[in-house]
Amino acid sequence: MPSYYDEKTKSWYCKFYYTDYTGTRKQKKKRGFKLQRDAKEWERNFLETRQADLSMTFENFVQIYNEDMKHRLREHTFVQKQYVINKKLLPFFGKLPVSQITPAHVRKWQNGLIAYRDENSKPYSETYLKTINNQLTAILNYAVRYYNLKENPCRKAGSIGKSHADEMQFWTTEEFKQFLEKISDKPQARAGFLILYYTGLRIGELLALEYADIDFEGCTLNISKSYQHISGRDVVTPPKTPKSIRTVSNRSFCGTS
Repeated sequence: MPSYYDEKTKSWYCKFYYTDYTGTRKQKKKRGFKLQRDAKEWERNFLETRQADLSMTFENFVQIYNEDMKHRLREHTFVQKQYVINKKLLPFFGKLPVSQITPAHVRKWQNGLIAYRDENSKPYSETYLKTINNQLTAILNYAVRYYNLKENPCRKAGSIGKSHADEMQFWTTEEFKQFLEKISDKPQARAGFLILYYTGLRIGELLALEYADIDFEGCTLNISKSYQHISGRDVVTPPKTPKSIRTVSNRSFCGTS
């Protein structure tokens, strides 16, 4: 992996050939490195992600995984996955070669998550532990399915967490009416909570509602979109699943004042 020093800019650069996915031989050049080793590392990482050799590091394989997934997932879902990957997976697995990740590595990582406590001595919830573990499993399943990883070490390591919370708390009608009294001076918030309570809409679906979506005579709401705030942007997309596109009817809501 040769690298070169540019006297004019007083920095290092790398220049090399590689073969792209069509079989075409191309030249790549990258400038602006302060150190020679930085130029060499950038070249090595670039080639690993193009060759998809599973001796590559986990963090480099994640780049391949992300490039594929970002075309197949809702933007909000993709952003959520990136947070879990960057904060919970890469600090432990980032420098490990994918082909050398073992069930023992996975168990050690899982034990660290289980033992975690925040500043208030509160652990991760069981459902959050499941979410984090599922993300590692998904990436290594991707390696098995498309890049010939022999087996997913998560299968032998076992899972952690739970898919569903043990208990959910719901307001009774009387409790909800008491809450409405507390926000009687906030008509917009009151209207929003009434819709959520009596229709079961998701918050994103409520925030995406437009006047034309409301049929006052038929007491129905037409749900066809959802709102998210992503990276400082307001984004309106189709609902979470195709089945979420629906007409919601609730005459008890229409009769609520």
